[in-house]
Formats: sequence, structure tokens, C-alpha cells
Amino acid sequence: MSLASKTGSEAESYPVALASHDDVVKDSSLFWKTLHSFHHSMGTKLMIPVIGGKELNLHIVYIEVTKRGGFDKVVAYKKWREVGSIFGFSTTTTSASYALRKHYLKFLYQYEQTYFLSSKSSIYTECLSFEAAGIIHTKFEYGYLVTIQFGSEILHGVLYQAQHKAMVPYDMDPTSTTMRKKRKSRGDPTRPKTNRSGYNFFFAKKHAELKSRYPEREREFTKMIGESWNNLSPEDKIVYQKQGLMDKERYQREMIEYKERLKHGVCQIVS
Repeated sequence: MSLASKTGSEAESYPVALASHDDVVKDSSLFWKTLHSFHHSMGTKLMIPVIGGKELNLHIVYIEVTKRGGFDKVVAYKKWREVGSIFGFSTTTTSASYALRKHYLKFLYQYEQTYFLSSKSSIYTECLSFEAAGIIHTKFEYGYLVTIQFGSEILHGVLYQAQHKAMVPYDMDPTSTTMRKKRKSRGDPTRPKTNRSGYNFFFAKKHAELKSRYPEREREFTKMIGESWNNLSPEDKIVYQKQGLMDKERYQREMIEYKERLKHGVCQIVS
């Protein structure tokens, strides 16, 4: 069975990186040389965009966006205004964040795939570039549950099927609620566990307490817990609400990593 980080069509569509991500970040002239070469190879025209009457330094934009994890993470965490603050745009410049996102998608997004994300995925090298014999136990929407022999080791895990991610307009979120619900309903065993609200944490705690005290009244627990929640003081509620907020941040972080694995066809070995 052969594992690869991209589908054949994706791998062939991007030229080979001429330098490392770290090198193009440190060396402005190298960045511009590789960026011009990249667009020439792709058959696209590289232009220096203008925002607020000033030319936009694409090198700085690339550094700031990749420093925050790349385009997808900046979108997910709504960091465009933070990136824009580096340039000190005039207060009369409207929609600067919108313009930054638009220009990045047009001139740097595909470059990022080759120079930044490909370097990040090197941590998966062993998982991405070898031939292995194995057994497929079951199939789900995005891949297979497998057992494979890698050298002298027997590994049990998940093999993702590389999928092509179509480019979408910069003003659309490619991770819509409908898509998330569809993935969840298909039962991907490696999908991050959905975050819980503060009330969910309170409910779990109270349910356990009530079950140990009144096992014969379990049908009444939901009503009893709801009344207890309503009677909590704001100070007591905030303890659980903070738990919910932390779990939400955990879920968002894990979902970004999960989507990157799906995007690049990365296989995740689990015990």
C-alpha cells in the first residue's frame, strides 16, 4: 500500500521548492527570487498589490501569516486584523483585512503550500513515503482502519485517503457547518471530540452526584439539574463557563490539525 501526502494531480500542480521555508523567511532576496520563479512555473502573473496607496510587502505578509500557522489558521482564528496591524495602515483605509486575505490567496497561498506546509509535513515523512504490506479492516468516508507492517513493527491505525481540496473564493469559509456535520455523521474515529459547554460540565458533575444518591429517580435528573443550574450564583457559574471556554479552544485547535491531516492525506497511527 502506498502512502502520499498529496493526490497525483496536486503533487504535479506545484513546482518543487527551491529553498527551505526558514531560508526564504530569513532572506528577502531569496524569497522574491523563489516567489517569481514559482509564479512563472505556475503560469500566473505576480504583481505587487497596493493597499491604502502603498505597495504591500508580500515577504512580510508571508512571514506574519506563516508565523501564525498559515492561511487556514489565520482564517480560522480571525487573525487578519492582527496581521494588518504590522503595516500600520491609515485609519482611512477600509477593509484592509479583507484586502490582505484577498491578496494572500491570490499571490501567496499556493506558494505557502510548497514552501511552508510541505516543510511542516516533514514530521510525517515516515508515514508518507514508504511501501508497506497491510490489512484493511474497515473503510469509512475519508480512509481506512488498517494494520500494517513497517519494518519489524506491526502498526494499527488510520490511513487517510488523500483528497483534492478545491480552491474556493477568499470570502467563503471552506469548513462550513454542513461539512462538519457530514464528517461527524460518517463516524471518522480520529475526528476530535466536540467541545462541551459550561452547562455540559455542570450537568456531568451533578448527574454523577445524583445517581449515587438517588439511583431510582434518574428520570428526574434533567429537571433537577436544570433547576440547580438556574439557582447558581454568577460566581459559581463562571467556574463551569471557563471550563467550557477552555474545551472550545481545545476543540478548535484539534480541528485545525485534523483538517490539515485530511487535506494532506496524512495517516495517523493510533494505539
